[in-house]
Amino acid sequence: MRSIEPSPALLPHAAPASPYRRLLLFAIRRMAVGGISDAHAAHAIFTGFGLGYRRPLVLLRALMAELARVSAVQLMVAPCCCSRMTRDEAMLLDLIAEAPTQPGQVHQAMGDLLRVRSCLGALGSAEAVASAFADLGMPLDR
Repeated sequence: MRSIEPSPALLPHAAPASPYRRLLLFAIRRMAVGGISDAHAAHAIFTGFGLGYRRPLVLLRALMAELARVSAVQLMVAPCCCSRMTRDEAMLLDLIAEAPTQPGQVHQAMGDLLRVRSCLGALGSAEAVASAFADLGMPLDR
């Protein structure tokens, strides 16, 4: 059996070093493929956060729903088993992590990513997700 290396053009970024960002990436990928009520994503969040799982899970579902609602383009998402990230995934993780501290810049960058003029709902959801992770001891810092 032959192993096929991922194309650097499709997957230009390495997977995050932070386990918290990897958890977020996995949940985003699962929800992108299986919908916001994907059981694998919910289980991963539950396993990562324990009994405090509800807040980050509900907020991530809200973010994913808002991204789907407002985006003018489809964001490229790699399979869950992939050890590299697409440009869209890397940018989305960075935007979520930076949303609480740099909302103006994140709103503009998120608008560019989604190809829309305004995405305040997605910005608010991203801020809430980052805050939930940080409040529960899993900051999305690099």
